Amino acid sequence: MRTQICIIGGGPSGLLLGQLLHRQGIETVILERKTKDYVLGRIRAGILERGTVRLMREAGVGARMDRECFVHDGTVISYGDEEFRIDFTEHTGSHVVVYGQTEMTRDLYEAREAVGAPIVYEAEGVTIHGADTDAAHVTYVKNGTEHRIDCDFIAGCDGFHGVSRQAIPLSTRKEYEKIYPFGWLGVLSETPPVHEELIYAGSERGFALCSMRNANLSRYYIQCALSDSPADWTDAAFWQELRRRIPEEHAEALITGPTIEKSIAPLRSFVTEPMRWGRLFLCGDAAHIVPPTGAKGLNTAASDVHYLYTGLTQHYQGDDEGLDRYSERALSRVWKAERFSWWMTNLLHRYPHMSEFDIKMQQADVAFLKSNTQAQSVLAQNYIGLPY
Repeated sequence: MRTQICIIGGGPSGLLLGQLLHRQGIETVILERKTKDYVLGRIRAGILERGTVRLMREAGVGARMDRECFVHDGTVISYGDEEFRIDFTEHTGSHVVVYGQTEMTRDLYEAREAVGAPIVYEAEGVTIHGADTDAAHVTYVKNGTEHRIDCDFIAGCDGFHGVSRQAIPLSTRKEYEKIYPFGWLGVLSETPPVHEELIYAGSERGFALCSMRNANLSRYYIQCALSDSPADWTDAAFWQELRRRIPEEHAEALITGPTIEKSIAPLRSFVTEPMRWGRLFLCGDAAHIVPPTGAKGLNTAASDVHYLYTGLTQHYQGDDEGLDRYSERALSRVWKAERFSWWMTNLLHRYPHMSEFDIKMQQADVAFLKSNTQAQSVLAQNYIGLPY
């Protein structure tokens, strides 16, 4: 098989890249290790920056998002029982939207299937060959038979544990990593959200986040020990602990119910450089991970898609500047997103062995944010998404 772009990974970044390229008349084949049902069964964040929203519309898949999303003009920050609101619209003239990543992925699948663009599911043993030559190709195994795809370029959209990053020699790539000494215990419940906007809560007991997927589906998180297991937490214990970490007004208004999904996610910051090696381009989690604080994971992947899609489109029009500068441009924005996520995490989480001085500094940081409109503006600019 021959195609212009072989995309490894059938999650939202690979699908979005494929759809944008299709609309420019550029051929793609997507290889996905799992089944479609498995990909759509993954529960992920759903806060979309303005840039991600624009890309969905540009890809021709924004209609349902525009109809069903929740527009958030701000967010609530609390520390103990004190809270204040950051008004995104006032500070930036823009907003974010809540639209589940699963729904975004579903829209992209439907668009790709409608035009008959190929996706190979359950592609095993994906291997990248000759990425640093003019004969780049990818092999994979399907139903016991090995297949080969010759291509102009390879887009590695296969996540942190995928094969794409590992294809870049260790002598070429450099990795930066920070592992945080806690995780997030998250639950999904068929209950109305406790607040119309997100609540980011810091407390002496640790961090909590009140989020939502829709008007009757809530997503809540609490900071927990890395040694914890979801089985350690009954529903009753989770709700009790969440109430202890959010302001009393919201704790009293919280509607609880059985949880339909419960998991613990470790927190890490990770970046690999460069994001290009020959004809291989890394995109999204294959190149970088951010803590979920600040909702940058999916959105940073979308910004990579923007730079790569633009560069590939320009290449087929005879201009290689976009591809030549892809890694530089993507990493410049990635590191700013890493900084914001790291800062938000430090602002509201309790670290093991924090001294009284450390706690006072954290409290002072929150107090400064509450009282300073310029600091609020900086948070708002980062939250709604820095320009591409």
